[in-house]
Amino acid sequence: MRRLHQANERPLYGVADDLTRDFWSGRFNLRRTALFEQMQAAPADKILALIGKFRDDPRTDKIDLGPGVYKDENGDTPVMAAVRDAEQRLFQSQTSKSYVGGLGDLGFNAAISQLVFGADLDTSRVRALQTPGGTGALRVLCDTLKRANPKAKIWFSDPTWPNHLPIAQEAGLEIASYPYFDAQTGGLRFDAMMETLKQCGPDDIVMLHGCCHNPTGANPTAEQWQEIAALASKNGFLPFIDFAYHGFGDGLDEDAVAVRMMLKQVPEMVVASSCSKNFGVYRERTGAAIIVGKNAERADVVLSQMASVARGNYSMPPDHGAAVVRIILEDPTLRQSWEEELNAVRTRMLSLRTTLADTLREKSGTDTFDFVAHHRGMFSRMPVTAEQVDRLQSEFGIYMVGDGRFNVAGLRASIIEPFADALIAVRS
Repeated sequence: MRRLHQANERPLYGVADDLTRDFWSGRFNLRRTALFEQMQAAPADKILALIGKFRDDPRTDKIDLGPGVYKDENGDTPVMAAVRDAEQRLFQSQTSKSYVGGLGDLGFNAAISQLVFGADLDTSRVRALQTPGGTGALRVLCDTLKRANPKAKIWFSDPTWPNHLPIAQEAGLEIASYPYFDAQTGGLRFDAMMETLKQCGPDDIVMLHGCCHNPTGANPTAEQWQEIAALASKNGFLPFIDFAYHGFGDGLDEDAVAVRMMLKQVPEMVVASSCSKNFGVYRERTGAAIIVGKNAERADVVLSQMASVARGNYSMPPDHGAAVVRIILEDPTLRQSWEEELNAVRTRMLSLRTTLADTLREKSGTDTFDFVAHHRGMFSRMPVTAEQVDRLQSEFGIYMVGDGRFNVAGLRASIIEPFADALIAVRS
C-alpha cells in the first residue's frame, strides 16, 4: 500500500489528516477543521453598508448623502453627452477586443498627463500608466514606492479618505498622520500641519489631496500650496497627490495649481488621477498612476517598475473608459462639450453649498455652518456626533457617514430645507 505520510509529518497538501487519508479511496471526511473554518468575517465597509441600509429603508422621503456619486436635480447620475458621443465613435471604429498592453491606452496616458500638468509645461520627465480607477493608481504607486524604498513612511492627513490607509498597509508602507482639519471651524490646521511636515525627509512620502479634500472639502489656498511645495523641495520628502476630483472645485486649471506647482519645484513626485468623477465614468474604472522623475532616464526606470507591479496585480487594465476619455480629450469639439458640462456640474455644486449655508444660517441664527460655502468638491464634514448621525438616519431618513461626512452632490434644491431642519433638530 502506498505510504502517504508518517504520523509526525505534515499532512499532504496541508489538509487535515482524516481528509488526506480518505482522499485516495474516494471518500472525503470533513471531521477536522477545513482551510476557511478559522476565517472571520471582514468588518463591513461603512459606506457600502450605508448604501444597503438606504436601499432597504421603505420611506419615500429618505435622503442619500453617503456615497461619493454626483446626482442631478432628479436624483440621477447622468451619462455626460460627450461620453455618449465618444462611446458611439468607439463602437463604430473599434475592430478588436484584444489586450491593449500593460501600460494601457498610450494615447490616454499622454492626454491625461497633459490634462493634469497643462499643455505648456515640460512633461519630459513625466510618465503615466493607465490603471483600474484612481484606487488602482493608489495601489500601483504604493507598491512601487515600497520597492523604491522599503523603509519609506507615508503620511496622511487627519482625516483622509478611508481607503488610503488599508491600501498603504497592504503595500507594506509604514503609516503616520499629520494634523489637517479643524472640526470646530471647518478650516485647516495649517500651522500645525506644517510644523509636523517639517520633520519629514527623504524617507518620507506625504499624501496630499490635490483639490476637493475628501472627506472634509477644506483645501489649502494657492499661497499655502506654495509653502507646502517649498517645504517638500527643501526637506526632500516625496509629494503623493491624490487627484480624484479635478474640475469639481474651481475649474480645471485652478484645481491643478498644486500639481503644477510641485512639478516646477520638486525633483520627484507621484499623482493618482481618477476620471470617475469629472468624466462620470464611475463603473468603467478609469485612472492613471503618474510619476515625475529627476530626469527622463529615471522616469523610464520607475515606469518599468510600475508596469511590473501592475502585471503582478491585475495584468492588463480595462480599455473602454480610457478609450472614451482619450477620444474626448483628443477631439476639440467633444472636449469643449465635456468642459461645458463639467462646469455646469461644478457650478451646481457651488450653488448647493451656498444655498445650504444660507439656509442653515437663517434657521440656526449662527454662522456655525458658513464653512460649507467655502469648501469645495463633493464633500463637507458636518459638526455632528455619531449618535446625531444615527438620529438623522432613524428619525429623518437622512443617510450620511458616521463621522459627519456628507455628499453635497446628493442634495437637491427641494430637500435642502428638510435637511437643514433635521440637522438643527439633532444638534439641539
